[in-house]
Amino acid sequence: MFCPKCAAQNIDGASFCRVCGANISLVPQALAGQPLTVRDDNNRAARRSRRRGSREASIEHSMKNVFVGIAFLIVALALSWSGRGGWWWIWLLIPAFSCLGQGVAEYIRFKEETREPQPLKGYAQPTMTPTINEAPVRPPLPARNTGELIAPPPSVTEGTTRHLGAEAPTRHLDNESDYRS
Repeated sequence: MFCPKCAAQNIDGASFCRVCGANISLVPQALAGQPLTVRDDNNRAARRSRRRGSREASIEHSMKNVFVGIAFLIVALALSWSGRGGWWWIWLLIPAFSCLGQGVAEYIRFKEETREPQPLKGYAQPTMTPTINEAPVRPPLPARNTGELIAPPPSVTEGTTRHLGAEAPTRHLDNESDYRS
């Protein structure tokens, strides 16, 4: 298989050219006349976000996160006041604030998705739909007199030939005065 960029020969099935580094993974498909399949980076990002658990925002999930965060916070504060928890109760603040933050963020995202678009302030809103009038009908143009002869426009070749035919003024160096200066 040859690289289309530098024409270097590569091993069949190679993804990149060994000389110039060009992506040649689609060359066999193009030569076979098959439809090209390109990896989509957006598709990869969508798979990654699905893996992380990103889903449509819901009020139930946001409230669940808020209540779990409050529960962690209550347990952490109870352990700190009882004195039996030592100092490890501080570590319970991490999931407490994390869950609270996720819950609030999902609630805000839910509200943004369900909100209707508001008109911009300071701009007059149309009170009624505009009507589009039909274009006026104009009488047809008069017929052209086809009996008259019109000279065709000059071609590019004629213009170039005309410029080539004109000679530039030539300077002759026959005088001795030209040599001295």
